Amino acid sequence: MNLTAKLKEVQRNGSALWAANFYNLETLQGILQAAAELIQPVILQLTRGSIEYMGLNPAVAMARAMITKYNVEAWLHLDHGDSLELVDRCLEAGFDSVMFDGSELALGKNIEMTHRVVELAAEYGANVEAELGYVAKLGQSTEQVGFTEPDEAKRFVEETGVNALAVAIGSAHGFYKQTPKLDIERLKEIHAAVDVPLVLHGGSGIPDEQIRQAVQVGICKINVATETKNAFMRALSRQLKQTDEIDLRKVFPPATAAVRELIKGKMAVLQTA
Repeated sequence: MNLTAKLKEVQRNGSALWAANFYNLETLQGILQAAAELIQPVILQLTRGSIEYMGLNPAVAMARAMITKYNVEAWLHLDHGDSLELVDRCLEAGFDSVMFDGSELALGKNIEMTHRVVELAAEYGANVEAELGYVAKLGQSTEQVGFTEPDEAKRFVEETGVNALAVAIGSAHGFYKQTPKLDIERLKEIHAAVDVPLVLHGGSGIPDEQIRQAVQVGICKINVATETKNAFMRALSRQLKQTDEIDLRKVFPPATAAVRELIKGKMAVLQTA
């Protein structure tokens, strides 16, 4: 089943998929081990930074090989694609889904660029996600408010033909300085205005109960990235403080296990939603 159909399926069922970013073999293994243990589907995400770090084709080949190894229902998604050139390269490389992030553009320009991505992705049968509203990225102010407007969301979906829409309802990328509070009422209004699966970015650190509430009113995909990096690096740091071992094959597994347990915990939230 392709990702567009899967997202529609979870939308009908009132459920959602976790989408986890990976950064190397070990974080990829941790994510897929969790999915395999719980027999849950998962979306594997790569950003421009991770693609430049690992290399596009090696990252894709590694993801495909590990999906086969763990026998997991999974898809490869470009997270926060910032140019048509990057989107095109990822589609050529075999990504199942791409996101074009034009959220910092004027509405008309965001619509224009996203529509071009939708047309491009149609040639590959790939899913397309876009973003509307202000979801603070790393280093950006979390004080700025730019929540998604339901009427703009309706126009955006109709004019772009996008398959999934990331909305701004109070989440942010990176660590939260205080407990986030999602605007569930606004989410309900957006959900009533559009018929595409909705996406929640900045899923790291959002309380479980808010995640469940968001899923109940339209969120079908939840992104987690910051917590994945944090779990891996903290576990690795603890390990290095306890040993003089220099064999990477011995010091990395506990960090991989930390990622596995993190993702299992995230998946359990949806299983009880």
